[in-house]
Parts: sequence; C-alpha cells; structure tokens
Amino acid sequence: MRGIAKATLISIIVAVALFVFTSFIYFFPWYTTLIVETFNLSQIVAGDNYLKDSYYHDTLSRLQDKPIFKEYSDEIRITIRREDGKEYNYYDDDETLFETSMDQDKPYQQRGHTIEVTIRAVYPLRVKIWGKTITKELDRHFTMKTVGLKHYKDLDYYTIK
Repeated sequence: MRGIAKATLISIIVAVALFVFTSFIYFFPWYTTLIVETFNLSQIVAGDNYLKDSYYHDTLSRLQDKPIFKEYSDEIRITIRREDGKEYNYYDDDETLFETSMDQDKPYQQRGHTIEVTIRAVYPLRVKIWGKTITKELDRHFTMKTVGLKHYKDLDYYTIK
C-alpha cells in the first residue's frame, strides 16, 4: 500500500512539473522579445541622446501587437533614465522646442553621457491542473545602458565627463 501511495505522489509531482515546464516554454521567447526591443530602443536613444515621442509609440505599439504581450498590453512600461537620475518616458519630436530652455530642462544631454533604457512588462504564467487554471503574473523588466552619441551645439561641449 505504501508503494502505491509513493507512486501516485510521484506521478502527481511529475505531472505538475511538466505542466509548469510547458508554461515556461513560452516565457523564453517572450523575454527574448523584451531584450531585443530594449536593445533596438537603446540604439535609437543613443543616436539622439533622448527618447522621442514617435520612437516611444512605435516601440510600444510593436510590443502591444505581439500575441504574447496582448493580454497585459496596458502593463508595458518604457522608461528612460539619464545619468543625472532624471527619469522620463518620452519628449516631443521637435528639437527646436528645447532651444530656448535652460540646459538642465532639456531632455537631452551632451554626447558621452550614460542613458539607461528599461522596458517592463507582465508575463502571464498559467498552469492548468485537473480543469482548474492557476495564473501568476510575473512582472519582469530588462534594462540596458547606452551612451549618447549626438553632439548638440546648444549645450556646453565641456560638460562631458
């Protein structure tokens, strides 16, 4: 009797482990997509030293259109952090709006400054056991640092570290 109980328990544990594993099969492409989009956005941000409105919305819509991101599409967050600690989502595409602003109020910094790009999203981990679905929301992010490449004539050149 004891052997039958152990065999049943082991069978249940193996079945649950297989269900969890099959749910995680979709996690790796999901996270890889998050990494690729963060990398692409960091290259764009490095080119202008800040994130423009159009690039923000293009990346956001590209992520929201992917099937695995659709369910929690309102939970996707794109954040940019400058070297001085200022955090923002995006700024207007028209750079001429910032020409009369003070240097510390401009969204961009002189080339050579570090910019941190973060994309945060929620992965729905689902396991269906005996007809009952167990759902766990995994909030994950990927962060990549890049260096601004563009030289702005309206900023002091010697502010480079």
